[in-house]
Amino acid sequence: MLNFYKKVAIALVGMLVFSALTGLLCARYTFRHAPLLPHNRSFTPWSVEAVSDELQGGNSHIAIQETHFSLVFDFLLKQGAEFPYTAFALVFAPTGELDRYLNLSPYSHLTFSVQCSRENVLTFALFTVDPQVSDPNDISTYRLPTTFFSCYEQWTTVSIDLTRLETPQWWFSLNSLELSQQGYDLTQVPRFTIGNSFQSPFDVNSEVRIAELTLHGRNWGYLYTYIGLLALCWILFGVWVARLHTKTLIQSLKEKMQKDRPLIAYKQLSLEPQKDREKENILRYMATQYANPELNLDVAISSLAVSRTKINDVLKAELGYTFSAYLNKLRLTEAARLLAEKKHISVAEIAYSVGYRNVPYFNKLFKSEYGCTPKVFKQSYSDDG
Repeated sequence: MLNFYKKVAIALVGMLVFSALTGLLCARYTFRHAPLLPHNRSFTPWSVEAVSDELQGGNSHIAIQETHFSLVFDFLLKQGAEFPYTAFALVFAPTGELDRYLNLSPYSHLTFSVQCSRENVLTFALFTVDPQVSDPNDISTYRLPTTFFSCYEQWTTVSIDLTRLETPQWWFSLNSLELSQQGYDLTQVPRFTIGNSFQSPFDVNSEVRIAELTLHGRNWGYLYTYIGLLALCWILFGVWVARLHTKTLIQSLKEKMQKDRPLIAYKQLSLEPQKDREKENILRYMATQYANPELNLDVAISSLAVSRTKINDVLKAELGYTFSAYLNKLRLTEAARLLAEKKHISVAEIAYSVGYRNVPYFNKLFKSEYGCTPKVFKQSYSDDG
């Protein structure tokens, strides 16, 4: 059994290491983190564009100061255009090059740290391809799912839920679509913008700093696959342990049975020159009468016409057992042989055949001797056969 425990311990360590390594791999693919800043660590190429209402004859302007370690830009809102605005755009591919647009569907959130020189409310907007109205060569026809976030003089962390953005009403009016058509597709995103909102102050220079821009996603399919694979592996491990235990137990029982076969001790002694006739008679008597349910020390004394002390001395000196212990040894060893060889005989019948009248008592003695119940012992040999 020591060899069994050693094998199981080694296999268990292997299973734990396998579970840990595959768990780390699963976590890596289940919880995705795709950095965009710093620029040299970005998972995808991008460039920056500054946009403002100057194109529509407005007076607002924006200047980008830094794009490598962080995004830093200054903007100044001024009245003049019908809808004054300034924004910077993180561009993943030029307009019209649909095959190069970024697929954001694996990601659910965009996080970043932000700091403003003055308290402000800014706008975040995605440009997404809408199959009903988008012209690949006209960025103004792209859908603009939008949200807002606050910006303070202290660094704060912002988390944008990319799946819960709202398209502005003016876009639906401009493209003659119903407001109920709120769904948008994240598989083709050419750019996103961060700029002022209608609550941003006018005629005030504002500086915005953005750092640690990162996309986050969860793909639960990897986790479910990992759980299923892990469950299967542990089930197979349990089956292997059970079979190994059964195999080890059977081997151990066979060795024990071979060692403790009924009559073995008597036959070995009977081949030697007999110097003590009483000793031979005692051993022969035990080997031939053990199945008698009436057999006990008093019956043996009466049958052999020897003293109680003589019987116990012979059994103790030759075999290391008392009378009762040796009688149970003979009976249990014969019972084990019958359980292994007689597939269709019940446990109770075998107990009676070797001299036990009380089956629960037989079960208790058998388990103490062989480490399992007669039923399990018999089943193990049936499975092995």
